[in-house]
Amino acid sequence: MSVHKGYADVGALRMYYELHGEARPGRAPLLLVHGSGSTIDSNFGELLPLLTGTRQVVGVEEQGHGHTEGTGRPFTFEHSADDIATALERLDIPHADVLGFSTGGIVSMRLAARHPSRVRRLIVASAFYRRDGLVDGFWDGLRNATLDSMPAIYKDIDRELNPAPRHLEQLFELDSERTSGFKDWPDSALQAISSPTLVLVGDQDIVTPEHAASMARTIPNARLAVVPGNHGNYLGEIAASAGDTSLMQATVPLLRWFLDS
Repeated sequence: MSVHKGYADVGALRMYYELHGEARPGRAPLLLVHGSGSTIDSNFGELLPLLTGTRQVVGVEEQGHGHTEGTGRPFTFEHSADDIATALERLDIPHADVLGFSTGGIVSMRLAARHPSRVRRLIVASAFYRRDGLVDGFWDGLRNATLDSMPAIYKDIDRELNPAPRHLEQLFELDSERTSGFKDWPDSALQAISSPTLVLVGDQDIVTPEHAASMARTIPNARLAVVPGNHGNYLGEIAASAGDTSLMQATVPLLRWFLDS
């Protein structure tokens, strides 16, 4: 399988991307949007090879994450959505199916609402649109979090990619400040999503199944799937799965079903 890696010029940002496999005529590529503290590989490294057999898969890394350098610009969900839309344009990808995990799912919802022509189908995995959609204690834990709270595997990966002093601290600050500053969205923000959508959540996730059900009821033309799992092990996310891909293997047919519907 061919893999092309590069950078898309997005204003002052050079967004890192990977293209896995070749474009398939008549089949939209699948775009993957990672969660906080993550990279393409740490979030989707186990899942990606299982999705490339029938489609091209595109991964991107947000501002200040992985191979994409930071900028002085505020780090917002809206900026990331616009960055990705521009990156797709630079890559001559008119539209894509999109799978976003956690905060990447929030970015993906913004992408679908702000750039509807770019998103054919949308999978929102373990994401939220209201603060009360997370389990009890989440916000207190985030407020008291320090760099020591960050999963060791995330720290090891970032230090290997970005050995410059302070990079890891800046990554932690970017993500914690963006998430802690999250403000509830009105229902109209979800109602603006016109792409067929699958809302996906683990039954032991930090996002409650009840909140995921509310999302699926609010987004037009959305379906809900509650799968066995925690915050990401059902997608093979590196910190959540700890190398156990059994739940991911069970989830992949569901992803394929939705994308091929």
